[in-house]
Amino acid sequence: MKIQYLGHSCFKLTESTGTTVITDPYKKEIGIELPEGLTADAVTISHSHYDHDNPSAIGGNPQVIRKEGFYELPGVEITGIKSYHDTAEGKLRGENVIYKFRMDGMEICHLGDLGEECSSELIEMLLPVNILLIPVGGTYTIDAEQAKEYVDRIMPDIVIPMHYRSKRLTIDLDRAQGFLDEFDDEDVDVCRKDVLEFSRDDLTEEKTKIILMERTKIK
Repeated sequence: MKIQYLGHSCFKLTESTGTTVITDPYKKEIGIELPEGLTADAVTISHSHYDHDNPSAIGGNPQVIRKEGFYELPGVEITGIKSYHDTAEGKLRGENVIYKFRMDGMEICHLGDLGEECSSELIEMLLPVNILLIPVGGTYTIDAEQAKEYVDRIMPDIVIPMHYRSKRLTIDLDRAQGFLDEFDDEDVDVCRKDVLEFSRDDLTEEKTKIILMERTKIK
């Protein structure tokens, strides 16, 4: 399967037979714009804030998924899991939907704007996870230290940070470096790529690998 980083918390996930899902497409008010001509079979929305909720920008008449539950596409299973955008059970920023995607025999988890403290109950609902897409920029979500706790508890093979301060982004977030500093240098790959491909054969690491992707063309 292929993962394309489109900036902020937006990824395009492509299963080997061609089924595609885009996560949390954003509006240009965040300081960057989505690439033109994006299409997908489904779009997942973790919550209704403008930096995560712009499905009209995606072509192909995709199925728009906004709620917890189980969804099926050709070759892809999607599970939405209720969580919170804050530490007060949603009283501050509302609810957040975590999405798990089963593609090509792998479990990919997109945590959306997760803000709640790490709990055994939530971890049990998320496991197992091979590839974890996790917010690390703090302010509105978990911060670097809290994200490290989630990684330690979930123990995925691959971790891809998202929702951090990047070039031209106007949202007040911390940079990804604080999260990267929580790990040993040999476990971190700053790849400077916006597209990566994974298969079950890649998931043989004894330790979790952190991969910082970068959107290479920003408008």
